[in-house]
Amino acid sequence: MNPGIEMPGVSVVMPFLDAAQFMDEAIESVLSQTLSGVELLLIDDGSTDPSTGLAREYAMRFPERVRYFEHAGHVNLGKSASRNLGIAQARGRYLAFLDADDVFLPHKLAHQIELLARHPEVVMVYGTTEYWLSWETTKLLLRRDKPGKLGVKTGRSYLPPDLLVAWLRAPGIVPCICGLLARTEIVRATGAFDEQIRDLYEDQVFLVKMLMAGAVYVEAGCGERYRQHAGSSSALAVAAGQYHPRRSNPARLKFLQWLQRYLGERGYLSAELQRAVDRALRPYADSFFQRLGLFS
Repeated sequence: MNPGIEMPGVSVVMPFLDAAQFMDEAIESVLSQTLSGVELLLIDDGSTDPSTGLAREYAMRFPERVRYFEHAGHVNLGKSASRNLGIAQARGRYLAFLDADDVFLPHKLAHQIELLARHPEVVMVYGTTEYWLSWETTKLLLRRDKPGKLGVKTGRSYLPPDLLVAWLRAPGIVPCICGLLARTEIVRATGAFDEQIRDLYEDQVFLVKMLMAGAVYVEAGCGERYRQHAGSSSALAVAAGQYHPRRSNPARLKFLQWLQRYLGERGYLSAELQRAVDRALRPYADSFFQRLGLFS
């Protein structure tokens, strides 16, 4: 960074893999933020489509605002490793995450950085996110956008493990990764993303670490649009029968097993939290998952 240029206050980490269809819109939504002092870190996870060239072009056009990174050898290492690369390179005091097919609304970062400034005791803030269906204007039927469910009272902070207990009881209220703004030093102190978990629940692993690191503020506002389309990683996993956010499935079982180990190794398993974990694991104790060898 040139002398005299102000260091960014917020670093936005955007991993991408063959994302040329929507990436331009995602990038522009970061560059259009009302908050000044925002840097965008574009992390190439081994793309083979034009998104690599698009990312490099933005980095050349806006060298003080956009930076491009890739893994050695342009290999594909997954979402966790890609986000960790961005976190390692981030210069901002605060961190946000945006996938290359989603968008921030213009006020997103300014609003949430103000909340973190007003609540210095919290490690992270998050709000609801709009599930964005209306972008697909070619559909004959009207597709209505809808806000995600938070499931807890807003406008207040929560100490650990209150939010984790609530999420275990109602998996559908876990926020989208694009809905948060976190303190960079805390993210790094937790170890950030687990690179052994490349995708599917990799975001929830990160969120659990943040929930247990300190108080978290939940706001009522919406600052993001989470694009719903058949080519997204979550939609592909659902189609393949690997994932469903509200039902029993092998990916969730592996997450819950990781969670129990993580909490136990760190002495976090209070009686209330253990009951919540046991309740979440109960559907997997049937013969189907035992036959798969995933539950014992």
